[in-house]
Amino acid sequence: MQSIGLIGQNISASRAPALHNKLGELKDLPVHYQLQELDRSTDEAFTERLAWLREQNFIGTNVTFPFKQVAVASADEVDESVSKVGSTNTLVLKHGKVQAYNTDYSGFIRGYRTRLGEMPAGKVLMLGAGGVGRAVAFGLFEVGATELFITDLNEAGGRALVQALVDAGYAANWVPTSDVAEVALTMDGLVNCTPVGHYKTPGNPLATSAFGGQQWAFDAVYTPLDTEFLQCAHGAGLKLVSGFDLFFYQGLDAFEIFTSVKVDDVTPVWSAFCEQYDIRSELFNLR
Repeated sequence: MQSIGLIGQNISASRAPALHNKLGELKDLPVHYQLQELDRSTDEAFTERLAWLREQNFIGTNVTFPFKQVAVASADEVDESVSKVGSTNTLVLKHGKVQAYNTDYSGFIRGYRTRLGEMPAGKVLMLGAGGVGRAVAFGLFEVGATELFITDLNEAGGRALVQALVDAGYAANWVPTSDVAEVALTMDGLVNCTPVGHYKTPGNPLATSAFGGQQWAFDAVYTPLDTEFLQCAHGAGLKLVSGFDLFFYQGLDAFEIFTSVKVDDVTPVWSAFCEQYDIRSELFNLR
């Protein structure tokens, strides 16, 4: 049995165990994915749990809020994705070392290309500059973004991400909340990386009037899958990339990294997972 963890807070409803266990089942690998929910958000709590996982011979662990940045400090080696984004969500625990990867970054790229092919992202407005937003921001420039406009209620955090992108050689700009709707109408793509639209925080982070004339949209929220943001984008004729795409492909990438087993044909995995967990979507023709 190969044990894999997920370290984070408020993760009891995560579908990650179901996805990884299903991947293990379909690839005939004895995988056991276990939630490691912490009641403290301190660096010490994270390092203690990571040390315990290593003692228990876990082959790896995913990392989620609020530990994605502190986890980098625990790594002996970091992948290029981690160097770019500055955070990690995937730690491999093998050969006495901790290796860090960011499959939010690679998973977004994979999901985007699966839905939209080689269509360049163009000029993009991104709402939200948190952990997932940071990975998506850097990923956007790998799928043809020419300029990224960022807004966030946390202005300091949003401006810090803009600066990190500029320092990396990318064209990025800060957008005050008062200008968001106007800027949106001049974009090729719209991206939501805020929690608004989640079933616990329902709504739409962008005014309905701001949809129209763009080419595509992505929402990192996937519970529900058909968010108000994506429904408005669909109504305006935009092509869509879903939060479930990001969830699925970041998990698939992590599974391949953990186990060193390549999943060449994702269709059986996608179909089996959606059927078993009754994942439905009118916008994406799922069931």
